[in-house]
Amino acid sequence: MSCKNSLESKNENDGPGGSSTSNFSSAFGALKDTTVYASAQDVPSGCPKDLQLPTRLPSKNSIIVSSRQRGNPLLKHIRNVPYEYGEIVADYLMGATTCAVFLSMRYHRLNPQYIHERLKLLGQQYQLRVLLLQIDVSDPHKELQQLSRVSVMADLTLMLAWSAEEAARVLEVYKMFEHKPPDLIMERQHTSTTLRLIEALTSVHRISRPDAMTLLSNFGSLEGIVKASIQELSTCPGIGPQKAEKLYSTLHMPYAKQGGSTATRLATSAISHAFSGKEKQLSVNTGKKTSDGCAGPSSVTS
Repeated sequence: MSCKNSLESKNENDGPGGSSTSNFSSAFGALKDTTVYASAQDVPSGCPKDLQLPTRLPSKNSIIVSSRQRGNPLLKHIRNVPYEYGEIVADYLMGATTCAVFLSMRYHRLNPQYIHERLKLLGQQYQLRVLLLQIDVSDPHKELQQLSRVSVMADLTLMLAWSAEEAARVLEVYKMFEHKPPDLIMERQHTSTTLRLIEALTSVHRISRPDAMTLLSNFGSLEGIVKASIQELSTCPGIGPQKAEKLYSTLHMPYAKQGGSTATRLATSAISHAFSGKEKQLSVNTGKKTSDGCAGPSSVTS
């Protein structure tokens, strides 16, 4: 029997003008027997797992700070990047693979075993592990030697800071450069043949960059410079007898000879490596000749 049929039957028994003596419980006594009530019992009391709100994850743009670092004076100096607290093994997390352990030199003197216990907990986690050491004592040399040895053995990068503000700056820089490519610190390789030859020529003692450009302008190629005599080299602007003799002796030095300075041997090797095979011949604009038969450095083109 449905709830609606139960109520209609009750109203018919009472009649249009009769007074009902039933109370609320008797009117809805049969509610539990209805299908509506049974379906309501099947509804779970809690929210389904697929409808629950996800747990808030730390932001990728923030430095994650361990709760043990609460009250550290350096936190008030972190202004360029946000930070938030989290449950981490390290003291600071500057990226997915970068962490830092903070250590005060003054605290290290009082508790020398602290850093060893922390490193045991850290284990081999993270690729880049920074030991951020704040120098707050007058004579830290002895402790620095010990901690440097510890850093090498534990594969740590030791970073020194002489104030809380400087320590905060170290953390900020690590975070801001988390996704930066290493181009800024990599050696730039010259792709131009002319630039490579200029770099090789300037490795010879006393040969400057303008001198190298002048030589290229007048002789046109490495082969022309090698075949030139000392007298021909010395007639170029800026190339005196001493420079000409030094360059000539370097270019004509036997490869099998082991004597001479390291710089000279490296210069000869660099020139040979830079212009081996088909790259030996350079195409340059000779420009207007000067009165002594030599062109200025402005006529070089790559």
